[in-house]
Amino acid sequence: MDTSTYSSLAFSYCLGIGPVRFKQLRAHFGSADNAYNAKESELATILGAKLAHDFIIFRSSFKSDSIISQLSTKHIQVISLGQDAYPKQLAQISDPPICLYVKGNVKALHNADKMFGIVGTRKASSYGLQVTQIFTKELVAYGFTIVSGLALGIDSKAHTTCVEAGGATIAVLGCGVDIIYPTANKQLYKHIIESGGAIISEFPPGHTVSPGLFIARNRIIAGLSRGILVVEGAKNSGALTTARYAAEQGRDVFAPPVPMTSTMSFAPHLLLKEGARLALSPTDIIEEYGVFVTKKTIDTVLAHFTGISRDIIERLLIEAASPDDLKLLVKKPIIDILNCLSRLELENIVAKNSEGKYYLLAQ
Repeated sequence: MDTSTYSSLAFSYCLGIGPVRFKQLRAHFGSADNAYNAKESELATILGAKLAHDFIIFRSSFKSDSIISQLSTKHIQVISLGQDAYPKQLAQISDPPICLYVKGNVKALHNADKMFGIVGTRKASSYGLQVTQIFTKELVAYGFTIVSGLALGIDSKAHTTCVEAGGATIAVLGCGVDIIYPTANKQLYKHIIESGGAIISEFPPGHTVSPGLFIARNRIIAGLSRGILVVEGAKNSGALTTARYAAEQGRDVFAPPVPMTSTMSFAPHLLLKEGARLALSPTDIIEEYGVFVTKKTIDTVLAHFTGISRDIIERLLIEAASPDDLKLLVKKPIIDILNCLSRLELENIVAKNSEGKYYLLAQ
C-alpha cells in the first residue's frame, strides 16, 4: 500500500473530516500525504482551529499498520481516491468518498459503462418486485452490473435476481462492510461475494448504522451508476434521494409506470413529472445506451467473420465508433472501412446512430 493510501485511510477514520473537507485539503496541499503531514497552523486555514487541533491529536495516536492488519484479517480491501483501482465515474462526483472499503471482487467496480442502479422502497409490492426482476434479469443478460443498497424490498430483489442470473452486483452499505445490515440479508450478503460481486462502503469497518449515513450511501449508488431505475417509493422514500443525486451528477434517471392506486407510485410518478425517462421495458434502457449484443451472442457473431470485418466487429463490441474512429483503431484505409460497414449494415449486423457512430445489432 502506497503512502497516499495510508494518509487517505487516516483521514477516512478521522471524525469530522468527510469527503468535502478532504477534497479541500487535497486541493490546497496538493496531495493527501502533504495534507496529512501539514502543521496544525497550516491545517487550520482549511479546517478551522478546533478541527485542526483535533486532527493533530488523532494523528498522534493513529496506527495505520494496525488498521491495515485488521483489514487484512477481515478480508477487506481499501481503495483510496486517486488510486487506479478507484472507480473513475465515482471519482468525478463533487464529493467522492475518501476511501472505499471492499469485501469481494474489486474488479466488479470497473464495468463503468454498464453499471446500473436499481432502487426502491423497502415495502415493495408484488408488482414492484416483479418489475425489478424483469429489468434486472434482462440488464444482466446484456452485461450490466447491478448497483443497489442491500435494503429489504426492491434492493434485495435486484441483488438476488442479479446473482441468480449469473451477474455481478454491487451492494453499497450505510455502515462498515463487516456489519451485515439488515441481518435478514446475511445469506444474500454471502452470495453477492461468492458470485463475483462486491460489498462496499465509504465508512470504516465497525462503523454502525445510523439514518444519516444512508443518505450518504445513496450518492455512491448514483455515482457508481450510469443510470438508475426507481421502481417504487412513497413520498419520503430514500430512492428519491438517490434520484436527486443521480440528476445532480449527470446520471440518467428512469422510472417504470406504477398503478396510480399504489401508495408506492409517488416516487416514480414524481420523477417522471420532473423529467425522468419512462421505462416501459428493459429495452428502453438497453437502447438508450446502444447495447445490442449480449455476452451469449458474441462468439456466435464473430464465428462468421474474418479479416477487417472481424476487426471492426471486435471494436464495436467494446463501444460504438465512427468510421474515422475505426480507421485509427483497425489501422485500415477509410475506403475499406466504409465498404465493410456498408456490407455489415446490409446484413443487419451493424446500424448507425444519430451521432454517426456504428453499433452492433442483436443477433
